[in-house]
Amino acid sequence: MQNREDIKKIYLFEKMPVPKSVAALAVPTITSSLVMVIYSLADTWFVGLTDDPVQNAAVALAAPVLLAFNAINNLFGVGTSSMMSRALGRKDMDTVYKSSAFGFYCSLFFALMFSFIYIIFRSQFLEILGVKPDTLNATGRYLKWTVAFGAVPAILNVVFAYMVRAEGSALHASLGTMSGCILNIILDPIFVLPFGLGLGAEGAGLATFISNCAACIYFLILLWAKRGRTCVCISPNMFKFKKEIILGICGVGIPASIQNLLNVTGMTILNNFTSSYGADAVAAMGIANRINLVPMYIALGLSQGIMPLVSYNYANKTYKRAKDSIVFSAGIAVGMLALVTLVFFIFAPVFMTMFISDDTIISYGAHFLRGLCISLPFMGMDFLAVAVFQACGIGRLSLLFAILRKIIFEIPFLFILNHLFPMYGLAYAQFSAELILSLAAVIALSRIFKKIMT
Repeated sequence: MQNREDIKKIYLFEKMPVPKSVAALAVPTITSSLVMVIYSLADTWFVGLTDDPVQNAAVALAAPVLLAFNAINNLFGVGTSSMMSRALGRKDMDTVYKSSAFGFYCSLFFALMFSFIYIIFRSQFLEILGVKPDTLNATGRYLKWTVAFGAVPAILNVVFAYMVRAEGSALHASLGTMSGCILNIILDPIFVLPFGLGLGAEGAGLATFISNCAACIYFLILLWAKRGRTCVCISPNMFKFKKEIILGICGVGIPASIQNLLNVTGMTILNNFTSSYGADAVAAMGIANRINLVPMYIALGLSQGIMPLVSYNYANKTYKRAKDSIVFSAGIAVGMLALVTLVFFIFAPVFMTMFISDDTIISYGAHFLRGLCISLPFMGMDFLAVAVFQACGIGRLSLLFAILRKIIFEIPFLFILNHLFPMYGLAYAQFSAELILSLAAVIALSRIFKKIMT
């Protein structure tokens, strides 16, 4: 006999009207994504209150390493959640339990390895990031807390959220993520500003470490409280090296992970180009990127939110419901991001002044923000297409898009545009790539619709 939670999950995935199902899954995910980016902005804002370009540059220079966490998050978070949702659609509960256990223990192992490798090769990491002598100390102190000590809680709380969301518990996934983010926002001024500990960028890193630990504790308590009623299993007894589970998770997770590593490569190249123009330019690009992350994370939250719905219905062969979910979400994403682009483009200097008072950095940042924001509507379509590929287990297409985005388009555009329009051209490389990819996304989704609907 099905328990009450199982009945609610089946209704959510199979019977609830599509707009309501999308809202039920996506709104909590978008909300948690917004809170995540707000806490990211909080680091930038509170460090910006120090009016020290070196401290601001440290946070910006460290960003690629933190972004690299997503390589593990995507491998075992995206890969496991896709595997779990597809197994739920087939009513294969044994695979659901074993997939979640495999994803949890593998993410824990790789997080520990990430910290270990950073500690051993710290100087090489900092050199690759484009750290100069004036930003070396501040960047190293920030990374001590966020990477050397903080990789495990940072990665595990994201993987937990993916797995909890896979069974339809989007609200609990969001509450777990938000609990850490809100704590981070509370701790930032205490650790960063002179009236508190006055640690600058290091204080922001310490606040991030503590908040990620708190989020992990939330998820562990949740799983203990829901034992016997949740599909997420972290029992060591369920951890098995089964070929079909490894291939199922890695088939989606590895392309998603490679996509993230390419994102890190692109950001590292961008930072190296920007650092050649001085700490002011690095700080300005860092702040502009953080501001642009707000709508970007909304689009990403929407895409991730509908993944369990698309996965479940794709595996359940209710293809029309899967298609309706995708089309509805695409209209919402593109329309909303177009409006945000207009606002950012007009009021770019105003947004920059919210984070720093230095006139030079504000001027640089306004130009950068205008160049970055015009890619948003196209990026929304691209994010959605990649989420659909991952949801349906079509890892090869998400890998193709990752290669196209960074290796074929964005990274070459960074070199070309920086040469043609020194410094300011860097902000337009992303737009150039996303414009082309959004057209490819529409074509790819149309072909998938045609294939599954015939």
